[in-house]
Amino acid sequence: MADSLLVHEIYLSIQGESTFAGLPCAFVRLTGCDLRCSYCDTAYAFTGGQSMIVNEVVAELEKRCAFTGEPGNKLPLVELTGGEPLLQKNVHSLMRRLCDMGLTVLVETSGAHDISASDPRVRHIMDWKCPSSGESKKMLTDNIVRLKPSDEVKFVIGTEEDYAWAKIQLAGHRLDERCPVLFSWVAPLEAHQQDESLKPVPTGHTPITRRELVECITRDKLRVRFQLQMHKFIWPPDEKGV
Repeated sequence: MADSLLVHEIYLSIQGESTFAGLPCAFVRLTGCDLRCSYCDTAYAFTGGQSMIVNEVVAELEKRCAFTGEPGNKLPLVELTGGEPLLQKNVHSLMRRLCDMGLTVLVETSGAHDISASDPRVRHIMDWKCPSSGESKKMLTDNIVRLKPSDEVKFVIGTEEDYAWAKIQLAGHRLDERCPVLFSWVAPLEAHQQDESLKPVPTGHTPITRRELVECITRDKLRVRFQLQMHKFIWPPDEKGV
């Protein structure tokens, strides 16, 4: 179908990351990703899903998440995630539709795809892949100058080498002058989440604990926001649909 999307799941939860952490949020998880990061906790979304047209996605969101109703009694926040949502060209039609409804629309993206094609009202949370992901060379560097003040850059940090590398990117591109910057700690994967297609952590890397990461940030006085995946402290870390 002309405006169809391959959708893995639609659900209502709280936003577990970003500067919106803690707020009720509706999620549309799209199927498919062209990266295989070592720490990926959503490998189940690499395949599967259901084909839905944009109208069906919006209708499902309205049914589950009460986007209609009296002002002040509507959920204003929705995130498109994956997988990699920008792999599907029809995601832009969905973005525009949700923005036209007056919603705050977040898009979680790897940075490996052009963000300039998105509706300008969309807020990107761009995950700039660190070396331990095994995918740091996939970053589309032109995206850096395309960042808006309403966007956010996230570095997912699992090793001391990641931290040192992210600090160089932060300073070299003056990222904290462009938009909010997040340093997110890599939560260990459950055994059944360790999909065999994921890239290995490069040899010679030294794991960093969440406390060590915080102590590095404060020691270096970085203007970044430390974050944990809040939902993993509320529900089991491998639970879907939360």
